[in-house]
Amino acid sequence: MEKKSWKPGNMLYPVPSVMVSCQRPGEKPNIITIGWAGTICSDPAMVSISVRPERYSHDIISETGEFVINLVNKKLTKTNDYCGVRSGSKVDKFADMHLTTQKMEHVLCPGIMESPVNIECKVKQVLQLGSHDMFIAEVVGVTVDEKLLDEKGALDLKKANLIAYSHGEYFELGEKIGKFGYSVQKKNAKKR
Repeated sequence: MEKKSWKPGNMLYPVPSVMVSCQRPGEKPNIITIGWAGTICSDPAMVSISVRPERYSHDIISETGEFVINLVNKKLTKTNDYCGVRSGSKVDKFADMHLTTQKMEHVLCPGIMESPVNIECKVKQVLQLGSHDMFIAEVVGVTVDEKLLDEKGALDLKKANLIAYSHGEYFELGEKIGKFGYSVQKKNAKKR
């Protein structure tokens, strides 16, 4: 196999594509589509999002210190794209996309009711990295669509039909091909 060297770049794909909602008190809520979001710590639960300083939502999140990460399913893909190519300084994305604001328990900005999972976040630190600033935030609450819970109350995220983003394209998540620890699982253990 031969490989070709490229200049350094962001090649870590696919990534989740999420809609991040935010709001200044007394103003309309806004949504920004984020491709650079991720888990950074499990205890306490922490996430990061990276936002260009010139984006309308950047100042809102900087001033309020909070946001909601709203996971995106197949039905929300077009809405997700729209929220990434239109500026909240010029349009009302909730109104344009017929989205419902969801009052959150731990932050003042709304979540998106149509999203299968909403992750409430409070900013702990901002790292200025160059083209983007990274907002490091603690997860202070999560709401989940009850349709995603099994009879025991466990989350079955496969039912959410989440999407991924790779080099300018959106993809449905596909077939399960393994589970954590399956490479060392005993052969006579029950398959799940």
